[in-house]
Amino acid sequence: MKFSEHWLRTLVDPPIDSEELAQRLTMAGLEVEERTPAAPVFTGVVVGRVLAVARHPKGSHLTVCEVDVGGGAPLAIVCGAPNAAQGIVVPCALLGAVLPGGRELKKTAIAGVASEGMLCSAKELGIADDASGLLLLDADLEPGTDLRQALDLDDPLLTLKLTPNRADCLSIVGIAREVAAITASPLRPPPLAPVAVKTKTSRNVRVEDALACPRFCGRVIEGIDPKAPSPEWMRRRLERSGIRAISAVVDVTNYVMLEQGQPLHAYDDALLEGAIVVRFPRRGEKLTLLNGQTLDLDPDLLLVADEAKPLGLAGIMGGEHSGIADTTRNVFLEGAFWNPAVIQGKARRLGFVTDAGFRFERGVDFANAPAAVERATQLIVELCGGAAGPLVDVCGELPQRDPVRVRGAWIARVLGIAIPAETVADIFKRLQLQPKRQGADFLCTPPTFRFDLAIEEDFIEEVARLHGYDNIPSAPPVQPQTMLPEPEAMRPSTELRQRLVDRDYQEAITFSFVDSGWERALGIDANPIRVLNPIASNLDVMRTTLLGGLLDTLRTNANRKQERVRIFEVGRCFLREPGGYAQPLRVGGLAYGPALPEQWDGGKRPIDFFDVKGDLEALAAPLAVRTEAATHPALHPGRSARVLVDGAPAGWVGELHPRLLGAFELPHAPVVFELDLAPLRRRPQPVARPVSKLPVVRRDLAVVVDEGISAQAVLDALVAVKPPSVDHIALFDVYRGRGIEAGKKSLAILVLIQDTARTLTDAEIDATVAVLLREIENRFGGMLRR
Repeated sequence: MKFSEHWLRTLVDPPIDSEELAQRLTMAGLEVEERTPAAPVFTGVVVGRVLAVARHPKGSHLTVCEVDVGGGAPLAIVCGAPNAAQGIVVPCALLGAVLPGGRELKKTAIAGVASEGMLCSAKELGIADDASGLLLLDADLEPGTDLRQALDLDDPLLTLKLTPNRADCLSIVGIAREVAAITASPLRPPPLAPVAVKTKTSRNVRVEDALACPRFCGRVIEGIDPKAPSPEWMRRRLERSGIRAISAVVDVTNYVMLEQGQPLHAYDDALLEGAIVVRFPRRGEKLTLLNGQTLDLDPDLLLVADEAKPLGLAGIMGGEHSGIADTTRNVFLEGAFWNPAVIQGKARRLGFVTDAGFRFERGVDFANAPAAVERATQLIVELCGGAAGPLVDVCGELPQRDPVRVRGAWIARVLGIAIPAETVADIFKRLQLQPKRQGADFLCTPPTFRFDLAIEEDFIEEVARLHGYDNIPSAPPVQPQTMLPEPEAMRPSTELRQRLVDRDYQEAITFSFVDSGWERALGIDANPIRVLNPIASNLDVMRTTLLGGLLDTLRTNANRKQERVRIFEVGRCFLREPGGYAQPLRVGGLAYGPALPEQWDGGKRPIDFFDVKGDLEALAAPLAVRTEAATHPALHPGRSARVLVDGAPAGWVGELHPRLLGAFELPHAPVVFELDLAPLRRRPQPVARPVSKLPVVRRDLAVVVDEGISAQAVLDALVAVKPPSVDHIALFDVYRGRGIEAGKKSLAILVLIQDTARTLTDAEIDATVAVLLREIENRFGGMLRR
């Protein structure tokens, strides 16, 4: 809701400045989103009257104007505007004037003729975007008057960011009521006197659904002048509220909507046939709206019609064929109360939003419709002449405004402070709640313009608002503070996050709801959990994997020419399971581009499977990480593996499947991983063991086995049978080539032997090695390489 502060102060004028007014409104729950002047800062611009216009001697499109700026001799000003003419009143910037943007006006010669000032357009002054010609002012303005004063350009414009429950503040009267209540200032509502009925002409009204339209008011006004101009003060208030001035009758309906909060509609009475009928559409009916849009009417769109045709969408927009035109002599004025449930969502469904629909779907004052029609009649008769007919008021069952008991003790309990009963009574009185004291309690009746007051807590909120949230002390909660246990055997997820950060990864946070297209492409779960009310059409399912969001983040970075990306995410995935849903916590990540940042001493090596496997080993340490070759629908068939942590399956690692590069618009494949977080969080208890003072004996075994035997299987077998003196067994080389027959490979295995009590003899060492070789020969058919 945008409005002029000076307009507001004609109804309520508290003794505070504009800044404090905005602060008080915001703290009372009516957030002032913006406060700007009606025009940007400029100085030295006055009202000027053009006394004479002569053609410029050299410029074919220029004129030399003689301008009266009040007192002294007229100024000679060169002007190029096409509408420069004798007798017009326009803004005139004097020499030394500072225009918007800081440009200072100096005396200059244009095509050889000295110009003693500048005649201005609206755009040059920042008042409007019109640069087609000079800004024409009211002919009654006195030359020499400062333009900012003449047009009230220092008027602050306030924009309120209202919550949906405060539809009563979608009018200047509603805001004035709030300001009067907040500041305890007197309210001066607009003068409203019933217009004398001078004609018996009226039009019958028939409401076919009284639940959809509980109240409909109408009046015929005959003999208006459709070309009568709107007064400057009305056009100014409309434009500063963001509404374009059109014609006197239309401007009056818009003005009353802004002033009273009651949308009105004016019809050309000559185009109406028979009675006004409020009804729902009949099969096959169409309607062309004022915006030119032709609708095939859905059965739930309430209409205002006559006995022959639809006239408009009730509470949303009128029809094109019955609107006010330059030939209109008789007007039928409509003011109604529509059930908000009938209006809600209809305009958005049709693809547009109107000021009327915005108000009606939130609820307007059902008691104010006759007064709003009366106010509009008063203004139309003043501006356009005419004779008003009798007011037709068809009234059904209106909403009930039942009294609500507000307990004094409950106010203190909810707010946490005791507010004196006299203060509470004064607040209720200022809010026009008609409070009645019953002991320590109050019986309050919500006014017809406050649809948001229904239960006791609503009234307590009003007490808090007007008492002032800043006046409610902030008391610390009285409760025991205890430290949460941190099990030694369980490490926090923050520690795992930090390990990945230390490995040059950056954490990403993505939506838990994702594009179903991603899920189908990744092929992990063909039936993901659907979102019933997605925030966007492409975020329609719950994720079953973290990879979709990470790959989308990678795509964004790759599109912005990021060559090296390493990201991870810790979050929940959402899976179906018998009897319900599972929400495992997982860690996923990807590495893309060069293995190392750009540096001086080497070329770029692309990231590979083993780089990321090393990152996982660092993440899980001291837990043992193993990988087993296996296929995964989202990973390259020959470059993927199942990850085991301490022997238990924990997730997957591998290069992204080539078919997904196109789906995610990636130039080349990243290496990705996704692991369950639970096994990674286990922390083995530390166990002390003595450090041997004796030397370590190293033996390197080169054994030849079949190509199909995995090195990990050999290592596992050796670890299972190793004598106690064997401290460490590891693979350090795999060889295929000359000297090794086809279908075979050579494994180089490091064996470290050490005893903590004595030095081992050669015979003991040889016997230990023999145990290991015998296991390889018996179990795998391997032999020592010669």
